[in-house]
Amino acid sequence: MQPSDLPSIRTVSSPTVHPDGRDVVFVVTRPDVEENRYRSSLWRLDLTTPDAEPVRLTYGTRDSSPLYSPDGRRLLFLRAGEDGPAQLHVMAADGGDARRLTDHRLGASGPAWSPDGRRVVHAARVPEQGRYGTDDDVKPDQEAPRLIEHSRYLADGLGYTLDRPSKLFLLDLGALPHGDDPDADALPESRQLTRGGGDDGSPAFLDGGERVAFVAARSARGAWRPDTLVSDVCSVDLDGKHFRRHTDGTGSVGVLHVLPDGQGVYGVGDLGRSRQDFVARSARLCRLADDRPLTDPTTDHPACAPALLADGTVVAAVEHRGDTVVRVVPDGEVLLDGHVTVTDVAAGGDVVVVAAGTRTSYSELFVGRRGERLVQRTDLGRHLTGTAAPIEPEELETAAPDGYPVHGWLVRPRSEAAAAEGHPVVLLIHGGPFTQYTGNLFDEAQVLAGAGYAVVMGNPRGGSGYGEAHGRAVKEAIGTVDVADLTALLDHALTLPGLDGTRVGVQGGSYGGLMTTWLVGHTDRFTAAISERAVNAWDSFAGTSDIGWFFADEYAGDHQHEQAPLTWADRITTPTLVIHSERDLRCPLEQGQRLFARLRRNGVPSKLLIFPGEGHELSRAGQPRHRVQRFEHILDWWAEHLG
Repeated sequence: MQPSDLPSIRTVSSPTVHPDGRDVVFVVTRPDVEENRYRSSLWRLDLTTPDAEPVRLTYGTRDSSPLYSPDGRRLLFLRAGEDGPAQLHVMAADGGDARRLTDHRLGASGPAWSPDGRRVVHAARVPEQGRYGTDDDVKPDQEAPRLIEHSRYLADGLGYTLDRPSKLFLLDLGALPHGDDPDADALPESRQLTRGGGDDGSPAFLDGGERVAFVAARSARGAWRPDTLVSDVCSVDLDGKHFRRHTDGTGSVGVLHVLPDGQGVYGVGDLGRSRQDFVARSARLCRLADDRPLTDPTTDHPACAPALLADGTVVAAVEHRGDTVVRVVPDGEVLLDGHVTVTDVAAGGDVVVVAAGTRTSYSELFVGRRGERLVQRTDLGRHLTGTAAPIEPEELETAAPDGYPVHGWLVRPRSEAAAAEGHPVVLLIHGGPFTQYTGNLFDEAQVLAGAGYAVVMGNPRGGSGYGEAHGRAVKEAIGTVDVADLTALLDHALTLPGLDGTRVGVQGGSYGGLMTTWLVGHTDRFTAAISERAVNAWDSFAGTSDIGWFFADEYAGDHQHEQAPLTWADRITTPTLVIHSERDLRCPLEQGQRLFARLRRNGVPSKLLIFPGEGHELSRAGQPRHRVQRFEHILDWWAEHLG
C-alpha cells in the first residue's frame, strides 16, 4: 500500500436493521484527499435475496447514524453540510426527500425513537450565551475568559466542555405539518428535557415511551456530579421531571440500549473502592430490569455496543487474542469468530448484522439469523487493487523471560529479492495501553510493508483481549513486563528468515509513543525511532491532558518520575522523529516539545513534525490530506535511517 492509496479504503458503520429483518441500512465512508474531507452516505442491502448487492440510498456527502422507526416506515439520520454541524433528518424508508428536524447551533446526536414512532429524543450541546457564535458581534478570541473550577473541563476532539454541556431534547413528529400547509417546511419544536451542568447522553425511551433514560454523572437526587468517572443510567419523564437513577452510583456506565417493548441492556465498568481505578476494567453487560450480569469482565472486553433481538436476546462482540468473537450472552452461542475486527453490532427481528474488518478488507457487513453463523454479504475489499492489495500477516507466538506467553504478527513486504538480503524491520507498538492490535487489515502496517519494511506488532501485557490480569499487569509498572514482552516478540521475529537484524526501527503512538521513547532511553539496539503523540512526562501530562486529572495517578501512581520516559531522555542517542498535533488534548503538544528540546540539547539527530488543526486521532480520523502527508514523512524518515 502507498500513501496515495488512502482513498481506496471504504468502511461501513452504524447498521440499522429493519424491524422485520428484511434489509439493513448502513453508512459507507471514504476519504477524499483531493477535497480533504470524508464522504459518507447511506446504503441499503436487501437481506431477503441471497445475492443482492448494496444500493445507495442517499446522496448527501456527510450522512450518518441511520435508525429505523419501530414500524420500519421511516429512517432517522444525521446530515451535515459541507462545513456545518450535523442535524437530525427523517425520510420515508423507501427513499425520497429527507426533512430536516433540528437546527442546533452545535449540531445534534444520538437520536432514539419512542415505541409508537411519534416522538424522537436526541442529544445536543447547549452553548453558553456569548460563546461558540451565539453572539455575532463576539469572535472566538474575543469571548469572555473562562473561570475553571473543575478538573474535568476538556475533551480531545472537542475542546472546552463545561460551557457547552450535552442535553436531551424531545421532538413530537406527530405535530409535523403536512401537504399544502404553509408551515410544511417549518422545523418542529425541540423541547429541552434536561438542564444543568455535565453531559447527558445515550437517550432511550422507557415505560412504554413515558420516560426517557440516559447516561449521566448524577447523584441519587439528580444533581450533577463533576470530576468523577462514575456514571449511571438515569431517567426523567416527558416533562423533564421526576428524576430517577436506575444504577447504584458506583460504576461507569458506557452504553445503554432499549427495545421498543422496554427490554434493555447496559454496560458498566467497575471502578474499585476509589471509584477511579479504571485500569483494564472491562465493562460487564447487564439487563436493565434486574441488573443480571451477562458477561464476565475479567475475561470479556466488549469491542463495541451490544445489540438486542426482538425477543430480548443479547448479542455481544468481545475481543479475543487480537480478533473478535460475536456471541449470544450469557449462553455463549458463537455467531461469528475467526479473523474479524468488529466495530458495530445491530439486530432487527431475528436478524443480526455486524460490521467488521478482515484479513483482506478494512470493513464488511456480516449477516445471519438467530441460530445461524453470520456470513459476509458485502465486498468493499474489491476496491483494494494494485499497490493497495492486502498483504496477509504471519502469526507470532513466543514467551517472555518469565515464561509469559507473547502473541503478535509479522507483516512482510512482497519483494522476494529484497528478502534474500533481509528486510529492514519496524517494531510497531499500539496505544492505549488497554487496546489490542489485530492481524486484520491495518493501513499503518500495510503502508510500511508496501515500502519494504517487515512490520512486527503484538499485544504485550497492558493490552486488552487477553483478560483483566493481562491488562492490569502494567498498573504502576510501566516499563517492566510490557518491555519484556515487546523485546521477546522482536527477538523471536528476528530469528525468522528474510529479516535484517542490523536495521531495526521502533514506532508507536500515544502509549506506543511512550514505549518508543522509553525503549530508546534504555537501549541503543534501534537504528532510529518515531515517537508519536506520546506521553513523555507524567508531571505536565497531569495538568494539561483532558484525562490527566486521573490517568497518571492510576497508571503510574507514586512512580510517575521513574516511569516517565523523559526522566531517561538524556540517555537517548537513537535518531528520533517526534510527531504531534497542535490540538491534541489527550497527549498535549508540550509532551512532544519537551522531548524534542531535550534531544536537540543533547545533539541527538531529531526532527519535530507538527500537524495544525489536528487532535489525538490524526492517524485514524484526521484530515485525509494530513493522513497522506503523515505517511509520506514517516516513509521519508525510515528511508533515511533504515534504507
